[in-house]
Formats: sequence, C-alpha cells, structure tokens
Amino acid sequence: MTIDDKTRKQLLIYQKNEITEYHIYSKLAKKIKEPENRKILEQIAQDELSHYHIWEKYTGQEVKPDIIKIWKYYLISSIFGITFGIRLMERGEENAQKSYRFYIEKIKEANSIFLEEEKHEEELLNLLDEELLRYTGSMVLGLNDALVELTGALAGFTLALKNTKLIALVGLVTGIAAALSMASSEYLSKKSEKTTQKPLKAAIYTGIAYIVTVFILICPYLIFSNYYLCLGVTITAAILIIFLFNYYISVARDLPFFKHFFEMACLSLGVAILSFFIGFFLRLFIGVDV
Repeated sequence: MTIDDKTRKQLLIYQKNEITEYHIYSKLAKKIKEPENRKILEQIAQDELSHYHIWEKYTGQEVKPDIIKIWKYYLISSIFGITFGIRLMERGEENAQKSYRFYIEKIKEANSIFLEEEKHEEELLNLLDEELLRYTGSMVLGLNDALVELTGALAGFTLALKNTKLIALVGLVTGIAAALSMASSEYLSKKSEKTTQKPLKAAIYTGIAYIVTVFILICPYLIFSNYYLCLGVTITAAILIIFLFNYYISVARDLPFFKHFFEMACLSLGVAILSFFIGFFLRLFIGVDV
C-alpha cells in the first residue's frame, strides 16, 4: 500500500516505539518470578513486536529500538518497582494510542492495534502483586505521621528553644520514640486484623518510613546555625517528600495526584504553623529563654 511521506514519518515513530517497548517488556518479564505475571508480560512483548512488523510492512524499513529508553524504564522498574515503571511508561503511550485512530481509515490494522493497546492497559491494572505496593498503606501511615507530628514539633521547638543543636537533639529523641511507637501500633493493628499483610513487615515499613522522614527533616538543624533558615528548609523538604511520595502512589496505583498532594501538604503545613505559634506563646508564658 502506498502512503504519503507525512504518514510514513509518523508510522516510523510508532514503529520505533513498538520495538522499544518489546525489548522493555521482554527484559522486565525476565525479572518476574510469578509465572502468570511473567506470561502476561511476555504476551504483551510479543504483541508489541507484532505491531512493529505491521508498521514495517507499510514503511518498508527496519527501525532500531531506543536503547536509552529501554534502560531508563528498566532501571526505574528495578529501583521503584515494576508496577511503577510499567505504569509510567504506559502514561507516555496514551497520546500515541489516541493518534492511532487518525489512521484507521488509511490503515486497516490501526484499529486492531489500538484495541490491543487498550487491552494491555486493562491487563496491567491487575498485573503485578508487588510487596512494596501491598504495604503502601503502612508507609503512608509512617510518612504522614512523621510529617505532621515532626514538622509541627520542630516548628514549635524552633521558637521555644532557639538553638539548632538542641532542637535537633529534642527532635531526634521525639522522632525515634514516635517511630518505635508507631511501628509497634501498626504491628498490633495488623495482628488483630484479618489481612494478607504480615504484621512484622507492616511494622517495619511503617517504622522505616517514619525514621527516614525524621532524619530528612532534622538534617537542616544539624547543618545550619540559623534556626529560621532550618525551619524553612525543613518545611521545603517536607513538601518535597509529600510531592515525591504522592507522585509515586498516583502512578503506581493510578490515583489522582493533586487531590492527595494538597490534602497531605495542607495538613502538614497547617499543623506546623499552629505549632509554631503554640511554641512562641508557651515560651512567653513559661518564661523560658534558651
């Protein structure tokens, strides 16, 4: 079939995407231990290869895969989980899938490719059962509590104590004690519930999320001497943590990003502002001058 130059250029782009995604899915399939999940990824890889050959029939040209993109998504999947990597890649495919519709009248196979790509998305929604995603609830618990409690506590300590090293010491003691308490509570909570989650693992994920957040928020007080600067950097770090974590969850679980981000950010900042003024008035009331 004869196609115009504009269509051919677009099909070459599709062709490159398909062969690239074939290699990505093939590499990721080799990482998966569960036979059923591996089988689904291998099938999707073969479908991508089939799409590549369909476009090749029209372009009459072989296309090499995008090596950088292959390793990019392979590394992302290795670090942040296969579900996150795949969903992130699928988000990038949405525009390409929509544009297939423009070629349905010109190319008869375009419609079947479009339908298969949609099928891929549906299969991927329930594809993997990763431990990291099973315990996101526990991580959210640890992360959210650490952000709300410690950001508020540090804001209060900042005006009450006015000494960065002392604030860091009190913050670390408070944060570590709270992390152990939160992990213990999560363990007991999961143990009393009928759930597929293991209580000890849930407690570990909660505790780690809490401890990591504590150290990130405390760091400015160990580096800088101006306590107002420390508080500003801590609040910025808290917002960045909220942004990154909510972005991860929004991609991995296909949830709305901005709603959860603003909800969590407003809660943390609201508590911090309130605690800041509480620390100020308590310092005046008690008459402490450090």
